[in-house]
Amino acid sequence: QEQLVESGGGSVQAGGTLRLSCKFSGRDFDAYTVGWFRQAPGKEREFVAAMRWTGGINFYGDFAKGRFTASRDNPRNMAYLQMNNLKPEDTGVYYCAVPFSYAAGFESAEDYRIWGQGTQVTVSS
Repeated sequence: QEQLVESGGGSVQAGGTLRLSCKFSGRDFDAYTVGWFRQAPGKEREFVAAMRWTGGINFYGDFAKGRFTASRDNPRNMAYLQMNNLKPEDTGVYYCAVPFSYAAGFESAEDYRIWGQGTQVTVSS
């Protein structure tokens, strides 16, 4: 059964850094796009970043550009989200996800079929 498990969340002060990890259990990880989303209390799930299966082709939400970097290690079935210069508004639960094979896009949560349980990120001012 395919599964995603996130880790690496925590509490940091503004300006701090965190590196989130996402472990995929299953086959053919290197064939999948991996997306990152976040959800703050009372808000909808928000696109953070996506990385194509080939690596080196990343897409970011506007707020993430210049601060967040997505990467992956296909042989280890791992994906990562490096977050620098964190701000209080980055607080939320962060998820990694794998999309449906037929999904044309990658910025909508509806395009994704497998989700991890999420990891909490809290940034204090």
